[in-house]
This record gives sequence, structure tokens and C-alpha cells, in this order.
Amino acid sequence: MNSQAFLQELGQRIRARRLRRALSQERLAQAAGLSPRFLSQIESGRGNVSVVRLFELARALEAPLQDLLRSPNDHRVISLVGLRGAGKTTVGKRLARSLKRQFWELDRMIEEEAGLRLGEIFALHGEDYYRRLEREVLRRFLTSGQTAVVASGGGLVTDRVTYDMLKQASLTVWLKARPEDHLARVAAQGDRRPMAGRADPIAELRALLREREPLYAEAEVMIDTSTLTPEETSHAILQRAKVDRD
Repeated sequence: MNSQAFLQELGQRIRARRLRRALSQERLAQAAGLSPRFLSQIESGRGNVSVVRLFELARALEAPLQDLLRSPNDHRVISLVGLRGAGKTTVGKRLARSLKRQFWELDRMIEEEAGLRLGEIFALHGEDYYRRLEREVLRRFLTSGQTAVVASGGGLVTDRVTYDMLKQASLTVWLKARPEDHLARVAAQGDRRPMAGRADPIAELRALLREREPLYAEAEVMIDTSTLTPEETSHAILQRAKVDRD
């Protein structure tokens, strides 16, 4: 990558972070001690920013400096987020094969750690215990140095500390789908729990999606899987994320 390409990638990354935090160029420039004109040049890839100024930008964006400087191709861990039925496991396995990486499901790692199935963890210990265990298992995994594709649990995004850790240490990809797609895919797997005992499961699912969509939207990449096959979704992730094959 030449210097101009690096500046363009850096500018795109800063702009994406700014938009994710709903900041105007004026507000970010003020917080970082820059002129709006210079920030505009940086975001367009035309501003040769100093390390000190970049540090101030990272602090204003509440982002680790290394996240702004990293190469777009060095994503050691790719994390898939989304509701159950988004295709995280199916897509994740295909993506891992394409990248010649290992595939892990965070829920399975949690079950192994606890020696219990997920339902038993919730029934015996409650959600708070599960979230603490989820955070600790994920922290150990992300600091282990492994190169992998990881499917997270659908509710991980509701724990701010855990989700921020995931975003900082991996490339997060939101597999977006319509409520009808979520239900149909889960049912096709033989899992009737989302419909069991519910008068209007699709309405409940729509409400859950409305609640979580702003959180899922914090992911670095979003792929709408509603009209894509798992193979097409995997290919779209590779194209959007510009990930090098190992």
C-alpha cells in the first residue's frame, strides 16, 4: 500500500468512526483541536496528519489509536453479530473455509467453560451470570492471538462492555435480515422455541429488532442477507472487508 492509499484508508476509517458516533465534522474538529477544513481534507485522504493530531482525533472519537492505523487487511478475528436466524453459523463456516481459518461459536465456548448447555446456564444461574461468563470467555479468546471467524450470541450487543471489547479487537460484521427471514431460518433448523407459546411471534421479533438495530448498526460492516445465499454473503463480506486470505 502506498502513502496515498494509506491516507485514503485512514480518512475513510475516521469518517466511519465519526458517523457511527453521530458527530458532525465541526464538532469532531473542535474536540480534536483541528479546523473543520483540515478534518475534511483528512477524511477525503488529502490531509497528511501528524501523529500528535491523529492521537487527538482518536481520543475525540473514543477509539484506540491502533484501530485508526491498522491496515484494512489485518483483521485477525472477524466477528459476526445479529439475531438468531441471521445465518451466523452457516455463513461463518463458509467464510472460515475461504480464509483457511478456524470457526468458533461463542455460545459453544461458553457451554464448554460452564459445563452446561445454554438453557441450563440461564435456568440455574440467570442472565447476569451468563453475561459475565460471556465477557470473560470472549476476553480470553481475543487475547489468545488466534486467527478466526467467530459467531457471537444474538444478545451480546446489549452488554456495552463486552460489545466494545469485541469491536475494538475484531472486525465486526452485522448479518442483517428481515424478521420473517429470522423465523423461517430458525424453523428450518427444527427450532420451534421462537414461536412456542407466543400469540404473535413475528410482532415480538420486529420489536426486538427495532430495539437492537441501533446496536447491531455499530458493526463495521453490514451485509443484508435477505436476498443472498450463504455463499454470496460470505463473498460479500470478503469484498467489503478486503480481508487477506491466510
